[in-house]
Amino acid sequence: MPDQSPAATDAIFADRMLSLGLARVSEAAAIASAKLVGKGDEKAADQAAVNAMRDQLNMLDIQGVVVIGEGERDEAPMLFIGEEVGSGQGPAVDIALDPLEGTTLTAKDMPNALTVIAMGPRGSMLHAPDVYMDKLAVGPGYPEGVVDLDMTPTERIEALAKAKGCAPADITCCVLERPRHEEMVREIRATGAAIRLITDGDVAGVIHCAESDVTGIDMYMGSGGAPEGVLAAAALRCMGGQFQGRLLFRNDDERGRARKAGITDLDRKYALRELVTDDVIFAATGVTDGSILRGARRDGEWMETETILMRSRTGSVRRITYRQRNM
Repeated sequence: MPDQSPAATDAIFADRMLSLGLARVSEAAAIASAKLVGKGDEKAADQAAVNAMRDQLNMLDIQGVVVIGEGERDEAPMLFIGEEVGSGQGPAVDIALDPLEGTTLTAKDMPNALTVIAMGPRGSMLHAPDVYMDKLAVGPGYPEGVVDLDMTPTERIEALAKAKGCAPADITCCVLERPRHEEMVREIRATGAAIRLITDGDVAGVIHCAESDVTGIDMYMGSGGAPEGVLAAAALRCMGGQFQGRLLFRNDDERGRARKAGITDLDRKYALRELVTDDVIFAATGVTDGSILRGARRDGEWMETETILMRSRTGSVRRITYRQRNM
């Protein structure tokens, strides 16, 4: 159990000191799951990432609680929501993670599979239930509120084009390819805007907006997992940009999950700083090659990864290449 002594609970969240440790956590999960790229076994790849991430987290001097994880305690053998991780010494922190974002992408050796983790002081991230979230994101450099969830897709495209000083036809949106988005896709295309459809990985989809000069993506919209929405908001808090999210419920069971998580206003529209209320650190490592990160790869007896490591306090963004002997 974590040390509850005053010295332990009052420890400062030293994001600069913890950031490299967080990168190691992300790297370990990527290396473990990369050995299963293209093998067609989603569960095995996910479990390998979970095991590696958990082992590395328990080496950190933190009193960590997983607030965004693999599911409820009875649904996940480890890294479940509420699980305590770390040595039990040091600062009390919230942890949001997706040990392998893109299990299908990994199993099929498709682009943009990542390992993703964020950490902040206790109480810094929304304890989002495992339900859908309607999401909207743009990168940095625009007036606050330039687009809004209450706008139609057409209004969003037109507003962003005006702010960017271009025609709607010059805007590109990232959308998760799902039947529920078919009408939205038709409306976006009717404006003349382009769409990049992704099959999985909407944390990466949102991050694309923050590096539009590299990715060519101006805006992300559509519904996906609420836990992934919090992770994406943590990334944008570091990189800059705007994010809005609203929880979506299909039944009373899902509404009950939200209430259990302490959410009382089920119709609330969350801004980025309401999803992530304090400074955080964020790390993601490529498992397969993608538009953000290069995938993990073997080079003879070596394994090499690329990680993006960010701190919201300073806005620092580092890209780290790591090599270790292929075990």
